Amino acid sequence: MTASRPLDSPLGPTIRPGGHHRRRRSRRAGLVAAVAAACLVAGGAAAAVVLTSGTPGRPSAAGGFTAGGVASTTSTTGVTTTTDLPTTTVPPTSTTDAGSLHQTGAFPTSTSPQFQAEMAAFWQGVVSGSPLAARPAFFPEGAYLQLKTIADPSSDYTDRLLADFAADLDAAHALLDQDAGTATLVAINVPEQYGHWIPPGVCDNSVGYYEVANSRVVYQEDGQVRSFGIASLISWRGEWYVVHLGAILRSTSQGTVEDPEIGPGSSPDSTTC
Repeated sequence: MTASRPLDSPLGPTIRPGGHHRRRRSRRAGLVAAVAAACLVAGGAAAAVVLTSGTPGRPSAAGGFTAGGVASTTSTTGVTTTTDLPTTTVPPTSTTDAGSLHQTGAFPTSTSPQFQAEMAAFWQGVVSGSPLAARPAFFPEGAYLQLKTIADPSSDYTDRLLADFAADLDAAHALLDQDAGTATLVAINVPEQYGHWIPPGVCDNSVGYYEVANSRVVYQEDGQVRSFGIASLISWRGEWYVVHLGAILRSTSQGTVEDPEIGPGSSPDSTTC
C-alpha cells in the first residue's frame, strides 16, 4: 500500500484525462492521519427543503454557478433563463448541520445560495492549498454515516474520502503554481442534465441521492481561461456537495487533477453512482 504524501510534498499532481467513471468498490485504508484530520472541521450547512413524494425524476436542464456577478444561464427545452448572481460570498442559509438531518428527494440546483457559498469556500481552498478552507463544499460526515451500510463508515469517510479530497485539493493548488494567488474563479459548470437518482441498495447505500459527474471548475489565470473537473457531486437535502474531486478509482494515494484543459472544457455523461 502506498503511503499518502503530505500536503507539502514536492511531487507534482497526477493529471487525469477526461472520461467515464465507474464506482469504487473497495476503500483505501492506512492514509496519514494528519491529512484527514486537517479536513475535520464543521462545514457550511445546507438549506432545508421539502421532501418530494414518489420517485425522483431526471432533470432536463443544465446549470452552473458563475462568479463575479456575471449572469449564468439555464436552458430547459430550448428556453433560456438568466440568473444574476451576487458579487460577494453568500453565507450558509442555516446554522443546522445538514448531516444531522434526514435526506430528501429534492433535486439540487447549482444556483442556490448554499451551493454558491460552498463553491466560494472550495475555490478559496484551491488557491490557498487549504483543505480547511474548502471543507464546507465537501459531503457532510453525518450524512455519509446515514448513507452507508459498510462496516465502518466513519473510518471510510476519514481515511479515504477526506484524505483523497485533501490530496486532490493539494494537486489542484499545485496546478495553479505560483499564479495561485492571482487566479480568479469564473464559473462552476454543473451538467445537471446528467444528474441521476441512485436508489437505496446500490453502491452499499441505505439512502438514495442524486449524483452528477464531470462538473467543471472554470478559472482565469494570466489572462487565459482554464478549467479542471470535479469527478463527482452528490446530493443531500437538495444541495450538491463534492464527494470525489479527482479520480474515483485510484491505485495511489497521490492527489489527482481531473482533466485540466485550456478553456471551459466539456462534461461527458458518466456511469458513476
